Amino acid sequence: MVKIGMVIGGRYEIQELIGTGGMSDVYRAKDNKLNRNVAVKVLKQEFSENRDFVAKFRREAEAAANLMHPNIVTVYDVGEDNGISYIVMELVDGYTLKQYIEKKSRLNISECISIAIPIASGIEAAHNNGIIHRDIKPQNVIISKDGKVKVTDFGIAKTTTSNTISSNVMGSVHYTSPEQARGGFSDEKSDIYSLGITLFEMVTGRVPFNGDTTVAIAIKHIQEEMPSPRIYVEDIPVSIEQIILKCTQKSPDRRYQKMSEVIEDLKKAYISPDENFVKIDTYEQNSVTKTNLNSMYRREKRNVETDVTNPAKEDLVRVNNAKRRNEGIDLPRNVKNTDDYSRSGEPVKKQNKQGENVKKNPQNSQQKPKSQPQNRPSQTSKPKSQQPQNRPVNKNSNNRPPQKRKNTGSAAAEKVKTGIIIAIAVTIGILLLILLGNALGIFSKGEETVKFATVPVVSNLTASEATKYLSDRGFVVETKFEESNDYAPNRVIKSEPSGGSNVQEGSTVTLYISTTKDTKVVPDVTNMTEAEATAKLENEGYKVEKQFEKNDSVAKGKVVSQNPESGNTWSYDTPVTIVISDGSSKEKSKMPDLTGKTEEEARRLVEEVGMKVTQVTEVYSDSVESGLICGQSYSPGAVVKEDSEVTLKKSIGPEPRYYSCNIMVQAPENYTGGAATIVLKTTDGTELYRESAPVFPFNINLSQIYGVSRGVVEVTYTVINTEEVVDENGNVTVQNVPKENSVSYEVEFD
Repeated sequence: MVKIGMVIGGRYEIQELIGTGGMSDVYRAKDNKLNRNVAVKVLKQEFSENRDFVAKFRREAEAAANLMHPNIVTVYDVGEDNGISYIVMELVDGYTLKQYIEKKSRLNISECISIAIPIASGIEAAHNNGIIHRDIKPQNVIISKDGKVKVTDFGIAKTTTSNTISSNVMGSVHYTSPEQARGGFSDEKSDIYSLGITLFEMVTGRVPFNGDTTVAIAIKHIQEEMPSPRIYVEDIPVSIEQIILKCTQKSPDRRYQKMSEVIEDLKKAYISPDENFVKIDTYEQNSVTKTNLNSMYRREKRNVETDVTNPAKEDLVRVNNAKRRNEGIDLPRNVKNTDDYSRSGEPVKKQNKQGENVKKNPQNSQQKPKSQPQNRPSQTSKPKSQQPQNRPVNKNSNNRPPQKRKNTGSAAAEKVKTGIIIAIAVTIGILLLILLGNALGIFSKGEETVKFATVPVVSNLTASEATKYLSDRGFVVETKFEESNDYAPNRVIKSEPSGGSNVQEGSTVTLYISTTKDTKVVPDVTNMTEAEATAKLENEGYKVEKQFEKNDSVAKGKVVSQNPESGNTWSYDTPVTIVISDGSSKEKSKMPDLTGKTEEEARRLVEEVGMKVTQVTEVYSDSVESGLICGQSYSPGAVVKEDSEVTLKKSIGPEPRYYSCNIMVQAPENYTGGAATIVLKTTDGTELYRESAPVFPFNINLSQIYGVSRGVVEVTYTVINTEEVVDENGNVTVQNVPKENSVSYEVEFD
């Protein structure tokens, strides 16, 4: 058992427990050999004797040990000491992405992209080294205090061989891909799915699928449509929405195929968030498509073989069965065996197993067809030797050569077949031209161009939420109600057209709302009188609660609003609340004059007349002293309703402007020549200009002097004074002594 202060591996001194997981604990430790802090992950004692857990634990170290990337937590060492299996890793001082999301509720788009790109870069590095993480989630992403993002916990990672792996181990169910939930193959696209779910949680603050059990959540990943994050956060840019939806497609073939593609689109989204550049495939591809086509073919074939009510299909079944048995058969008039006869009606020569040419002729079959009558007019009218040889017998030939009959039927059938093919080709061509014309705008007429929109996924939202969400996007909403035990009352079961369908803008979407025997659709009672609304609700079986409020737009005694709103289903046990107008207008007051008052005084005066200050902005004012009120949203003396919101303007003094100084500096009166220095300063001492040894008069020409209208010119120079000097012997002499002198004066700036 690991204890604080113990040393494992002969060098790692355990300091404190900093985290715990399902099968391991993480400690802060001191590496005494390299004198650095590290994180030591230790397999829990209850698992240390289980070889499978130990192997899984060591596999994590082996998977991550060779990954050197700035966005992956570095693994330094792995070992075992007295039955303690441990991994030594880089210590990242920070918090998990999950903690960060919980702290902020949800992240803004800039944060999401700034965090998602490093995560994707770290995962891409693992993929390039043949390692699939398989447990990407916010809990396994660490953000350091200096802002670095690192992916950790390769606990169920596995090295790939031929690009895919299969394992029964499944990552955290809220973030697991459909193929992992099925226990199937996992590859890079499984990590891409989990990254998409993580992105969804970053932008919305919640996971897309939730449930009471892990199995229920896994089934939702497999079966339910991925909801758009815009359902929960309406201002999400279209590029981020589409990136999330492409990452989380049910079919791996429809997701991004490489993490580098995700990174590229995230970078584009950072620059152009409102540009819809993400391309999501409409149809399944490759083997999935082929499997679906084969399934359709087999299904259609079963339909033909079981539809005995259709004579043509029944005949076709007989022909196909006979062909499988290599039997001869007479073809009815409405069926032509094009596999066995040429256009001229002659039997087609085929090779047998020995390579010999054999005519496939019903008359030459060794076994007589069951469908052929035993007595035919053609057989009794002529001797056998005179009958045409090697030709199919036609019981309706009326003793005429069957070849002519066959040729006639064959030609007619070929004409019909050719006509059908031409008609189909022409129809397809016209449809393609129409689609191309619409795409290029050829068939559009000015503003009449048809526009399409995608129906949002609104399943499991309340009726009012779904109706508002669809109406805000231009759809016409109709509601129908169905009893359901699988959905809570008043929740959307499904929509027609279904979520994700492309329809014309402004189309009608029908919502199917869940009800039970104990619920009913709430009627609309707004604008009814109190008595009418009460009677209507009580007649429907609801209990009624009443509230009153002042309202200027609804007459006294009429219903202002109701909860729940009409169209929602509601339980009879829960009262319906109606808000009734009491008809009284708000009291009105005169607006006081607040000019020249302090902010505190102005707020007090506003509140005394029943109004409230909601905003104070600072502005320049040439007439009002800085710090005092210089403007208000209502003029003094105006009659204003109670509870009105007032905006104030507070002076910050005159607006500063740029000045210029253009003056001639004259020589001081007692200046006799020599060195001199001219300095221009502001009145507070800030130096604006300096020049040494000038020639007087001297011109100062400055512009762009910000916010200062006056300055000081200071001239420093040397003067010669005649003074009596007494030497050390007491002798007095007259000498010229240089002394520094200065003069200064104020100047006005223009």
